Amino acid sequence: MDDERTTEAGPIGSSPDRPTPGRARRIAVTILLATAVLAWLADLGTKHLALAELSDREPVRLLGGAVYLTLTRNSGAAFSLASDHTWVFPLVTAVVIGWIGWMAARLRSLPWAISLGLVLGGALGNLTDRIFRAPGVFVGHVVDMVSLFDPYGQVWPIFNLADSALVSGVVLAVLLELTGRQRDGTRLRARPKAADPATGPDDEPKADATAETERQDRA
Repeated sequence: MDDERTTEAGPIGSSPDRPTPGRARRIAVTILLATAVLAWLADLGTKHLALAELSDREPVRLLGGAVYLTLTRNSGAAFSLASDHTWVFPLVTAVVIGWIGWMAARLRSLPWAISLGLVLGGALGNLTDRIFRAPGVFVGHVVDMVSLFDPYGQVWPIFNLADSALVSGVVLAVLLELTGRQRDGTRLRARPKAADPATGPDDEPKADATAETERQDRA
């Protein structure tokens, strides 16, 4: 089946009340930036609280042990991968930010704006640690504080709010792709296959009227 590109209001060009592309893009980019700023500020706030309340103390047990608050500083990625190459992560973050900027050029979808905003906010949150925290610029250690099912990250790597925003944004992007939602505000829908005039509704060949008439004449 072919794909048909539509907006939420219907096929492209069918709704005169739909916002102009320029206005739709401005709204989407505003949502993207607002989401990114909120995620970034929330990450900075939770890291500040973690440093103030969790330093030099035992992990805090929550929800019957499903969640622990454990302060740690991570020089690498998840599971402490590439901990000896901390300088790589700011470069990766710069590439991600550039990619989001390129995506924003065609952005007119609010769900995509939220997705990209979460990714951007999470990337900026951890980049802030890499730049401004010890031991130095671009090699700073990221502050993590949430551990699942174990106080010391034995079940799942200890993470922070920036990591959660990144993962949530990526998961949302995958769902949007799977449902055919495009960054420009359109949506791909499967177009029903046109019926073959030589077949019936069940794709069975129709009887040839001429041949049937000839058979009746011979009878």
